[in-house]
Amino acid sequence: MTTVRFLDTIIECLSEAQSDSDQIQQKALQTLGSITKVSPQNRNLLAQTGGAIPSLLTLLKFSSPTIQTLSLSILFNLSLNPNLKQSLADMETISHLNFVILSPSSPESSILAASLICSLAMLDKNKAKFGVAGTIQSLVKAVSGPRGPAAHHLLSSLAELVQFHGNCTVAVRSGAVPVLIQIMKSTDGEDLAGTSLAILCLLARFEEGLNALIKTDQIVSFMLEVLKGRCMLSKEGAAELLVRLFEEREGCVRDALSLPDFSYVLADLSVRGSGRTRERAVLLMKKMVETDSDSYADGSPMFFQW
Repeated sequence: MTTVRFLDTIIECLSEAQSDSDQIQQKALQTLGSITKVSPQNRNLLAQTGGAIPSLLTLLKFSSPTIQTLSLSILFNLSLNPNLKQSLADMETISHLNFVILSPSSPESSILAASLICSLAMLDKNKAKFGVAGTIQSLVKAVSGPRGPAAHHLLSSLAELVQFHGNCTVAVRSGAVPVLIQIMKSTDGEDLAGTSLAILCLLARFEEGLNALIKTDQIVSFMLEVLKGRCMLSKEGAAELLVRLFEEREGCVRDALSLPDFSYVLADLSVRGSGRTRERAVLLMKKMVETDSDSYADGSPMFFQW
């Protein structure tokens, strides 16, 4: 099909997408989804067609779940073109996505909205836009509720956004730390726990996030439970997080020294963990020995009593 033919099809489908008939709308949007799914050129053609993006955004708020899902699918297809990421991430688009995240018409629409946020946020220039537009707060609120099929996608979007320092601050002030820890404690899925821990590690790179973690009750003993778990990705994240906590606050090291099996778990990980986990376990043991040596000099040894 020639470019002219594709353009004619796009214009016709956009017109039909405004129909009062749900069936006509669905057929038009399905066609647009098909022609933009595999062709970067067709994505550019649709994006450059006057009124196309605003029309799709309008359908996100005032349509049936099926229409909303189809519209999001098309917008996600467009976001796959690197040259379209910046123009798509305007405040109107972000506002609509925040709305869908908080009030999804179906699990599919929530998954697609989160995936679209993640796709657009992969362009570093867009990360700050989402932070300013309230997306961080929307994501934290969404993942704090009952777990649904979109939970992993929502967390992945949050993980992408908090790679920007300013968004870390927003996330911490929005209560992300206790929400993520609660997900790790309550979830049956190791993938959600692993992603939550990865976000906590990103937050811990900066003072706001690290302080929030240090203030979390029994954070060291909780990380010990993660180290005892089966998921190697989570173990690696927990070890990384503990290194930051130990470096920042000696009290965290002393909390570890007071836990009878902490040193045994670290010793096991230093032998049987992944490469990075072994490295972190050795660092943690070294820090504990140094701290306990100071205690021993003061007449109150802890580590060597084990």
